[in-house]
Amino acid sequence: MSEVAVRAEGLRRYFEGGLVKALDDVSITIQAGESVAVVGASGCGKTTLLNLLGLLDRPTAGSLWIAGSKIDADTDLDRLRAREIGFIFQLHNLIPTLSAVENVEMPMRALKVARQERRERAAALLADVGLSDRLHFRSPKLSGGERQRVSVARALANRPTILFGDEPTGSLDSAAGCEVVDLLLEIRARRGLTLVLVTHNPEVARRMDRRIELRDGRIVGDASSGAADPTGIPEP
Repeated sequence: MSEVAVRAEGLRRYFEGGLVKALDDVSITIQAGESVAVVGASGCGKTTLLNLLGLLDRPTAGSLWIAGSKIDADTDLDRLRAREIGFIFQLHNLIPTLSAVENVEMPMRALKVARQERRERAAALLADVGLSDRLHFRSPKLSGGERQRVSVARALANRPTILFGDEPTGSLDSAAGCEVVDLLLEIRARRGLTLVLVTHNPEVARRMDRRIELRDGRIVGDASSGAADPTGIPEP
């Protein structure tokens, strides 16, 4: 893999006037198509790092490139994020008054996708994640695993090149969590996406290509996780 999806140099994110160093001099390069697990104890900076890489926040200092674009003070983060990035949260963050298909349509509005195309693309994405029979169900009528599948479809709505997940299996039981990871790895392989997940689950981390460990806002480990098969099916 030669193309770089994410590159960060000397990222720092401080709060409380510099008293809290959530991230302190973090440098990382993620190749296009890689799957990466970000691990570490609670409070080590995992979510802060993901928020910076996912353009949900700006660093206090350091340099960042996303999909070849250098992020600076003039960068329209909302537009670049809408074009290049899909984000999956631990809690699905679906709008409960909207149906599954309407939730998936929402990100397309930011790019002014025509209404008919929005509906057709959203329906196709929900079929892709196994929910073709749930298009018009609102989130309270869906199981936890189904809600997270809707959030995966929503994250793919604008055809991103990078998919970020912040504990996407954290609120699910083990069976539903495994199904979501299966789905993410299958989509990543089929679409050639870059996949970066924050996780506390060692089994999820093991299935990624690479494992990055944070401690006290710094990277203390970065190595291949030894994942052998993107489908997660054990070899005989």
